[in-house]
Formats: sequence, C-alpha cells, structure tokens
Amino acid sequence: MLQLAPLIDIPFDRRHCCWFCGEPSDQQWSYLKETYTPHPSLTVPCCKECLKLAKQHKLTSIWDCKMAVKDELMRIYEKHLAIGVNWTKQELEESEFEDKVFGGFKKSGWMMYEIARDRVNYSGWPLSLNGVVIDDYGYDASFSFDGVNYRSVSQAIAFYAKQFTLDKRFLEDVIAIVGKDRFGFAIRIAQINIAAVPELKKQVLNELREEHQD
Repeated sequence: MLQLAPLIDIPFDRRHCCWFCGEPSDQQWSYLKETYTPHPSLTVPCCKECLKLAKQHKLTSIWDCKMAVKDELMRIYEKHLAIGVNWTKQELEESEFEDKVFGGFKKSGWMMYEIARDRVNYSGWPLSLNGVVIDDYGYDASFSFDGVNYRSVSQAIAFYAKQFTLDKRFLEDVIAIVGKDRFGFAIRIAQINIAAVPELKKQVLNELREEHQD
C-alpha cells in the first residue's frame, strides 16, 4: 500500500486509537497539503467511520477537517446525545421501561450516550512527525465571514449551503482547493454551478486545482 504522507507520531497508550474520536482504529488517512495549508502532509490513524467523514470534509487544514468530522458525528448521533440531555443515568436505571420495545433502551441507552459523548469530546493528541511538533499557531476553530462569527468553517459552509440551496459537498471541495480566506469566491463558484451536472462540477474542480498548482 502506497504511503502518501508520513504517519504522525503516536503515543504508546494511543497506538490503537482514532485520532479524530478515540475509537479503535484500523484505518489511516493521508492529508495532503495545499499551498495555503499551515502544516505538512501527514497521515493519521482513524476508525472506518471517521475515515469516510474526513474524506468528505478535507477543508483547509487537518484541524478544520477534525472540527467538521466532530460536527458530523454530532449530527449522526444526535439522538444518542439527546439521551444525556433528557435523562440522568439514575433516572434511566429507575425508569419503568420493561417491555421489548423500551427494555433495550433502558439497558443500553446510557452507554450509547456515553460512547457518542466521548467520541465528540475526544481531543486527540498533539501532532508531531519524527519527534518534531507541528505548531498549530494557536489554532482557533471559529471562522468569521461577512460580519458573522461561526463556530467553525464547516458550520459556515452548512449555513450558506442551506441559505442558497448550494451543493454542500461541492462548496467544501472548492474551499479545500482555494482556502477559507477565499470563502466568498468559493460561494460564487458554487452559485454559478448550482445546476451543473456532476461531470461539469468535476471539471470545475480540476481546473481550480490546476490554477492553484501554478
């Protein structure tokens, strides 16, 4: 198997952990840098689910990508996380759910909540390659555009994709190429190609890549 980028240093006690969520890892994902990326190309260990999400949300740095993966995990496991909002562990244990439909919820509901919570809260470990720490330059996940502050660039993408009925995946792919500093330009590209067929969108992305490799 071709190693596209060097594997990050992995602490001994994290040697089987997904860098994104802490679950057992059996996959690896290579993040290849663009001209604007503030870190070198690197490979992180990950679980199968986070690998799929990371591929869909590369964005502009491994840290932005991680925030997007977290946002997706929160969306996917929203119902699991809601258990901890609506119940305490003791309340669930003392509930009168006994039938076949709700008995399983009483038995495993809190565990489902804890697993989802821990995956979303997992902070990973500092990135380094061959003992050299990769500086995150005080990375701040928040993102501002047009006078509005967002929790992350992925949240801003989701907002604009919804407001203008844009292809969210295409908008993300454009930003992954041009960088988040050109967020407005990326929105215009997505708007211009709002009705484009998939083949044309691929052509647009390829042309953008060629422009940004010069």
